[in-house]
Amino acid sequence: MDKPRPFAARRRKIRHTLYLLSVIVSIATIGVGLSLLEPAAPRVDRSTLWMGEVKRGDLTRRIRGLGKLIPEVIRWIPAATQGRIERVLIQPGERVTPETVILELSNPELEQEALDAESQLKRADAELAHLRIQLENEKMQHQADLARVESDYLEATLKAEADAALLREGLVSEMDTKISRSRADAQETQRLLEKRRMDIFSKSLEAQLEAKEAEVEQRRLLHSLRRSQLESLRVRPGISGVLQQVEVEVGQQVTPGTNLVRIAEPSRLKAEIEVAATQARDLEVGQKAEIDTRNGVVPGQVSRIDPAVKEGLVTVDVALEGALPRGARPDLSVDGTVELEHLEDVLFMPRPGFSQEDGSASLFRIEPDGIHAHRVRVGLGASSVSEIQILEGLKVGDQVVLSDMAQWKDYDRIRLE
Repeated sequence: MDKPRPFAARRRKIRHTLYLLSVIVSIATIGVGLSLLEPAAPRVDRSTLWMGEVKRGDLTRRIRGLGKLIPEVIRWIPAATQGRIERVLIQPGERVTPETVILELSNPELEQEALDAESQLKRADAELAHLRIQLENEKMQHQADLARVESDYLEATLKAEADAALLREGLVSEMDTKISRSRADAQETQRLLEKRRMDIFSKSLEAQLEAKEAEVEQRRLLHSLRRSQLESLRVRPGISGVLQQVEVEVGQQVTPGTNLVRIAEPSRLKAEIEVAATQARDLEVGQKAEIDTRNGVVPGQVSRIDPAVKEGLVTVDVALEGALPRGARPDLSVDGTVELEHLEDVLFMPRPGFSQEDGSASLFRIEPDGIHAHRVRVGLGASSVSEIQILEGLKVGDQVVLSDMAQWKDYDRIRLE
C-alpha cells in the first residue's frame, strides 16, 4: 500500500503556478512589443500612381487659359427706324461688301412721310424762286425811283448854278436864284432819302431771302432724313467681311436701335482666353503668348486684360503675330499660354493638380529601397502650367508621388507594389 507523500501535491501546485506566470509574462511581453510596432504600411499599386522627379534648372512661369478666336473688327448693324422684316437675303457665313443688301424691311408710314417731305421741299423751292422774282422786281422799282431822283437832283443843281451865274451878270433876280437853290437842296434831300430807302430795301431783301432759304434748307434736310430712313429699310453692312449672325426673323417688328446683323472681318482675328483670377495677378500687357488652335500654334502677345473678374475668371485678349493656320475662324476654341517670367537655377518638379503656389503640400517621397514612400512636407514657390518651384523639403533627384493621395491621409508610409 502506497503511502501519501505530503510534498508532491505542493510541488505540482508550485509548478502549475510557475507555468501560469510564465504564460502571463509572455503574453504581456508580446502585447508590449506589438504596441511598440508601427502599423503595417498599406500596399499601393505603383501603376496607378503619377510619379515625378525633382530637378534643378531654369523655370519659365506660364499660365494657361481656354478661349476662342474672335474678330478684331466686329460691327453690329442696328435698325435705323421702325419696320417689319420682309426678306433675309444673305445667310450667316457668306461674304458681304459694303453695299450688299442683307435684309429688307417695310414701313408704309415712313414711305408716306418721305413723299410728304419731297412735296414740301418742292413747294418751298418754288416759293423761294417766286420770292426772288418778286424781290428782284421791287429792287428794280427802287432803282428806277432812285435814278429819277438822281436825275431831278442833277437838273436842279445845274439850274441853281446857272441862275447863280446869271445873277452875277444881273440877268435874273436874286429871288429866282434862291428858288433854284432851294429846289436843288430839296432834290438833294430827296436823293439822300431815296438812297437810304434803297439801302434798307437791300437789307430787307437779303433777310427775306435768308429766311426763305433757311426754310428750304430745313425742308431739304427733312427730305434727306426721310430718304435716308427709307433707304435704311434695305440693310447694308457698310464694311466688307463675313456675315456672322442674323438676329431677326421674317415678319418680326423691330424698333430703332435693335441689333439686326453682326459683321466680322475674318482675316483679322485675335484670341480671347480666360484664366483663373488667382493666376492673373502677374499678367501684364505685352507679355509673350502662344495660341494653340489644335491645328497649329500661333505666337502673340497680351494686348488687353479685363479689369473685372467674372465667376473667378479674368478675360485676356491676345494679339496674334503669326500667320493663322488653315481652319482658323471666328469662335474656334483655342488653348492659350502666357509667359509670365523666367526663373534661373531653381528646384522644381512636375506640378501636382492639388498644389498651390507660395504654399505647401504633403507628398510621399520614394525611399532608397524603391519600395516604400514616406510622407514629407514640401514648401512650394512660383508655379507654371506643368511645373512648380520647390523651396524646401526635397532635393535634386528625389522621386515623389504626385497623384492625389487623400485616401492615404492617415498613413505616413506606404508600400509600392
